[in-house]
Amino acid sequence: MTRTTTAGLRPSAGVGTNRWVVLVVLCVSLLLVALDATVLHVAIPAVTEDLRPSAMELLWIVDAYPLICASLLILFGTLGDRVGRRRILLLGYAIFGTASAVAALAGTPQVLIAARALLGVGGAMIMPATLSILRQVFPDRRERATAIGVWTAVAAVGAATGPVLGGFLVENFWWGSVFLINIPLMALILPLGRWLLPESRGSGDGPWDVLGALMAAAGVLGSVLGVKRLGGGGTVLGLGTLGPLLVGATLLVLFVRRQKRREHPLIDIRMFARTAFATSVGCIVLAMLALVGLELIAVQYLQLVLDLSPLETGLRLLPLTFAAMAAGATGSYTLRRTGPRLMVSLGFVLTALAVLLLTLMGYHDRPALLTTGFVLLGFGLQTTLFGAYESMLSEAPADRAGGAAAIGETSYQLGAGMGIALLGSVMNAAYAPGLSRVAGVPAEAGADAANSLGEAYQVALQLGGPAGQALRAAARDSFVHGLHVTLVVSAGLLLLGALAALRLPKVMDCPVPEGAAEPPADREVAAEVPAPVRREPAETAGSGRAAH
Repeated sequence: MTRTTTAGLRPSAGVGTNRWVVLVVLCVSLLLVALDATVLHVAIPAVTEDLRPSAMELLWIVDAYPLICASLLILFGTLGDRVGRRRILLLGYAIFGTASAVAALAGTPQVLIAARALLGVGGAMIMPATLSILRQVFPDRRERATAIGVWTAVAAVGAATGPVLGGFLVENFWWGSVFLINIPLMALILPLGRWLLPESRGSGDGPWDVLGALMAAAGVLGSVLGVKRLGGGGTVLGLGTLGPLLVGATLLVLFVRRQKRREHPLIDIRMFARTAFATSVGCIVLAMLALVGLELIAVQYLQLVLDLSPLETGLRLLPLTFAAMAAGATGSYTLRRTGPRLMVSLGFVLTALAVLLLTLMGYHDRPALLTTGFVLLGFGLQTTLFGAYESMLSEAPADRAGGAAAIGETSYQLGAGMGIALLGSVMNAAYAPGLSRVAGVPAEAGADAANSLGEAYQVALQLGGPAGQALRAAARDSFVHGLHVTLVVSAGLLLLGALAALRLPKVMDCPVPEGAAEPPADREVAAEVPAPVRREPAETAGSGRAAH
């Protein structure tokens, strides 16, 4: 019988309401990782002015963190199942804090890139560990749904408040302060985590597949790198785009074949044969594809079309954050009342309606419209992500929680990269033609302006006079047109997600364990997940049903 052990449980973390204290520690961990993914964006101009990186170095300063983090999620998620999830999490804290100090004090672009890569290593240790520990601490699905609602809301808060916090710090201090804030929090959370968090492991059967873990890491790295370069304007057949994509895809195919043949695989590929699990993963990809691509374009619109400062831009995005928090807080209730299928489908539909509403954005600031659209967008997407994450995690066996969490987080990262690539490509295709024939503007200047709205403004400034004004107006018109086209395409993808979500279970299945007079989460975290109401307890961890 497959077992999940929870060795070394601290008295304060194992029983009663103290599992909610564990949730607080896990959410603070996730908040720092999510915050670091976006907090640097508004600091890029200051970094450029201070360190003078080349164009390639600047690209790696931005991309090193998400690339390394995404590529190592499966490696560290499955390693945590073997050696202990709490152990991996605490090591991740230490690495994250150390890397933050190095990044804050970096004096050269190379040091900053290395520090950002090290931050990615720490983030890859922290993210799947928080979700897999949550799976163990909340064995009862009802309470786990509430906990996942808080967890997903915190992730949204971290990503959305990153630009606000970054803008405030850069305007009042120096760019290194966006990293320095991590250090006192990590210094606090490391001893707290050591004391409060329970240790848990998977079955531990067989040796850990080191080669498979490295294949997965290299495969995800190549795939995400290729997708990001495609989103950055690279051609599909270009060596810098096609090469990483082919290598990444090949390694991932070989990884899947290897896992199918092994007696003790890193990731049980059979989980994808479960309709609810595979559909949930697909919904996470689609939701993130829409969210990240839209956020990127929205930030450009707010700053370059409406001429808002970085701090004002971040504040305008706060309604999205508050709506996501509300969706997370009410998600457990909604899931129990509607079931996963209806909840995720309605979340996608609401998000599509919000996106279509935002097509009314034009050349002038309309705060009420933007606020309404961002509120609907945040609530709809958070509802979708909540239902998808909860269904995915509940469908996975408890002893594979780390691997399942890693799959979910990798899907999150892949969806984000695909969103930037796909929606960015749609945006460029709709934006560039409007700048090909602007009266009085040389063809070379028009070609440079077609790269981005920010570059178009710089070219217009250099030209000056009527030609510069004409180019600036044409670029602005083309950007708003491209924004509308991109929003319509995004709405179509979201409606496809709503159709895909119809494959999820209709109701939230919450069987009561045999002989339980109270919800199992009110007892100490069990040495194995309680069996459903059937007479075959040996099937609990290995069956195709959700473990509760």
